[in-house]
Amino acid sequence: MKKKISSIPFSGTAEQEAELRAVIRENCDDKSNLMVVMQRAQDIYGYLPFEVQLMIAEGMDVPLEKVYGVATFYAQFALSPKGKYNVSVCLGTACYVKGSGDIFEKLQEKLGIGPDECTPDGKYSLTASRCVGACGLAPVMIVNDDVYGRMTVDQIDGILAKYQD
Repeated sequence: MKKKISSIPFSGTAEQEAELRAVIRENCDDKSNLMVVMQRAQDIYGYLPFEVQLMIAEGMDVPLEKVYGVATFYAQFALSPKGKYNVSVCLGTACYVKGSGDIFEKLQEKLGIGPDECTPDGKYSLTASRCVGACGLAPVMIVNDDVYGRMTVDQIDGILAKYQD
């Protein structure tokens, strides 16, 4: 699934930038530390927006395309922010055959966002995942660490209501 760059404006702080620049300074002499820097950057910001990728590329003296390539190749990196509640739907074979595609589509409609996007208020993000290893519970939806098995489209409103705080 192609990752999408967030439409939410970047809002990093001066403190975050200073922390990232310190990490870059500690690692800039060894280009093989690129992933280490990117992992630390994601820990600092929660994701890797374009502005952060640019800081890393310039600071590590590597092409921006390389940073972007690493960010889009490895599933551990996110190009868009995660919401307070990250809603993930398994689209692995067992879940998909039992209707997870319909659940994912309904969530997009209800939340008003697409895959790998975050609601403008930062409350929800939506991701599609590959097999989560709970095939016996198919179809599966996960909200943060809460797993919901044998899901139906009709259960979505009730589950989202638990996360209204």
